[in-house]
Amino acid sequence: MPSEEGRRGCLRASAGACLVLLLWSCSPALTLNIAAEDARDPTKLLPQTSEKSGNSSQISKELQEIVFVIQSQRNSFHAKKADDLKQNILKQAAALGKEMPTVLLLHQMGKNEGAWTILPVMHDFSVTYSRNSSWIFFCEEDTRIHIVKLLETLRRYNKSEDFFLGKPLHDDESTIIHHYAFAENPQVFKFPDFAAGWALSIPLVNKLAKRLTYDEPLKSDFTIDLKHEIALYIWDEGNGPHLTPVPEFCTEDSPKAVHCATAFTNVLPLCGNPLKNTDIFVAVKTCRRYHRERIPIVKQTWEGEAALIEYYSDYAESSIPTIDLGVPNTDRGHCAKTFAILGKFLNYSPSTIPWLVIVDDDTLISIFRLRKLLSCYDPSEPVILGERYGYGLNSGGYSYITGGGGMVFSREAVRKLFSSKCKCYSSDAPDDMVIGMCFSGLGFSVTHSPLFHQARPMDYPKDYLSHQVPISFHKHWNVDPVKVYFSLLAPNLEDLEDESKHIREDL
Repeated sequence: MPSEEGRRGCLRASAGACLVLLLWSCSPALTLNIAAEDARDPTKLLPQTSEKSGNSSQISKELQEIVFVIQSQRNSFHAKKADDLKQNILKQAAALGKEMPTVLLLHQMGKNEGAWTILPVMHDFSVTYSRNSSWIFFCEEDTRIHIVKLLETLRRYNKSEDFFLGKPLHDDESTIIHHYAFAENPQVFKFPDFAAGWALSIPLVNKLAKRLTYDEPLKSDFTIDLKHEIALYIWDEGNGPHLTPVPEFCTEDSPKAVHCATAFTNVLPLCGNPLKNTDIFVAVKTCRRYHRERIPIVKQTWEGEAALIEYYSDYAESSIPTIDLGVPNTDRGHCAKTFAILGKFLNYSPSTIPWLVIVDDDTLISIFRLRKLLSCYDPSEPVILGERYGYGLNSGGYSYITGGGGMVFSREAVRKLFSSKCKCYSSDAPDDMVIGMCFSGLGFSVTHSPLFHQARPMDYPKDYLSHQVPISFHKHWNVDPVKVYFSLLAPNLEDLEDESKHIREDL
């Protein structure tokens, strides 16, 4: 946010100059890199900006040629954040000229659940915007955009050519979430960090739309890591463009990042006080085979963060203790077990508990951080939260929350599920996919958070994790899970002091 000095100066300035100063909602140095004397006289800002960036008619024309697409979601919290960013973009544009850019919310596009995967709506972009636009610029709801710097950045690239622009990420080692692509040299393939924003030139959009419509539909039914899969499709085994690195597309939120056209808010959302410990019921799925191997790690790490926790198994062992659900363990899917847990939460747990979290016995999770995150969600809505995957979304499929990273349910979501009579088609069906299919049939969307992770920390690019406050990781394979927890998930001293402060205030 702007400094107090900047806000006082803005009170003495014209409305247009105030907009340019305030609406770039990142750090002050990222806004315009103004000298101290200019900060006290913001009326100088607009003329300086115009002189550097071209006259106002040029700026208006360039703004009209950009279609901003915010990768938004239907959940009320996320829809509000996306709309706030839309209004921010429009207000910045209004301060620069009369012409307004097109700003779209992705969750409002498309007739099915697949719009979030972007490629299914590429034809719509081509048909609707190819005549009068030059760029489709995508961003997340927490991306912060400095429009003047974005225009300056895009001018460097020939809009009549095929360009795929972004902040590059790469795998440090081949990983299962990318199907071990480029196993011999995983660092050679670059894909965009969505948090920094990314852009496609209209000629490239038109070619992608044609390929998707006539030539080459997507090969995989699954959407696992969208940013990597989009980059692979655009690259087209070397026939399409590589990602072009753009230094001005940033995820830093630092006074030193004065060159950046974008930045990213990398703090954990908090909407009021964190939830109480007793507002979250935690169910751990386990089986007799893993009682000695995995449950001790849960107890060494995150169990103490949960006030209400139970271990559900195929065998009752009092020393843990585990609860026998009466459901035999299966080697693959665990649909019957998960539905039994959902039923127990709905019918036997106190109705005052608004949230249920279901995790595997090899999931590492921060309940402490989850309590902050859930303060932003309304449990009276049917909320299913976690890391989103997709199945068959190009042909009317569904989205689902992948189980390994943890599935978070509001009580209302569980109630809606059981009132629908939707059930497992077999006891060993994949529980997360069946639940996603059920909710898709009910017309409800799952809610994605990139803070939940289906895989281990090393399966994600370091630069990607660097701007996250993670909620969970999954799998103990070839890692020290205790070390992972205490280095990446455990509350630190400052967190605990803040928690103590909230408790004292509540008392």
